[in-house]
Amino acid sequence: MKSLSIDIYSDGADIGKMKESYESGKVSGFTTNPSLMKKAGITSYTEFAQEVVTEFPDVPISFEVFSDDFDVMREEALKISKCGNNVFVKIPITNTKGESSIPLIQELSKEGLSLNVTAILTIDQVKETVDAFAEGTTNIVSVFAGRIADTGVDPIPTMKESVKICRKKPGTKLLWASSREVLNIFQAEEVGADIITCTPDLIAKLKNVGKDLEELSLDTVKMFNTDIKSLGYSIL
Repeated sequence: MKSLSIDIYSDGADIGKMKESYESGKVSGFTTNPSLMKKAGITSYTEFAQEVVTEFPDVPISFEVFSDDFDVMREEALKISKCGNNVFVKIPITNTKGESSIPLIQELSKEGLSLNVTAILTIDQVKETVDAFAEGTTNIVSVFAGRIADTGVDPIPTMKESVKICRKKPGTKLLWASSREVLNIFQAEEVGADIITCTPDLIAKLKNVGKDLEELSLDTVKMFNTDIKSLGYSIL
């Protein structure tokens, strides 16, 4: 596989899979969210966060707030930020009522927290977020390129424009979120994104990069044949 300049973050909440991704040598950070924690069966946010920070003390890790109330969200953000110097606090761009999180982002950024603003899908949201970051802070802008594509819209123009906006504020990195396939990694690198999040399953597929397509075709047929044998029945 050719050398990539983009950072790949593993997206998930399964400690075992996080370790596997990190040990692959292809991962330089982690992100998680409430949905992923639910899927992984996490029962204690505090214990999970401390375990992750202890296991991976030297790479960026993003943990998301839980509350839908901005005052409570602020208290959660302050507590999460104390988990480690490598921790970024994930703040959704709005709450469930559609109320903007920008005032909270401004407040937390002024207090020096490293933020990862998430669930962004529009250029206006990118602009507002970058403007809200205090000078001298380190932050991530997570644009959900995959969800843009899910609507039938090409995310590339949005991501290119987002790169330009993020470059205007030193310390701000653009993250290509909700990736769906390995190709997205190369698309994200081409547009100039700093980070892309990938599931452990997607990271595992990186072994196919550069593989001969004739060979991959044969491997696919062999997979079908193995599954056929496991079914234990025939057409005739």
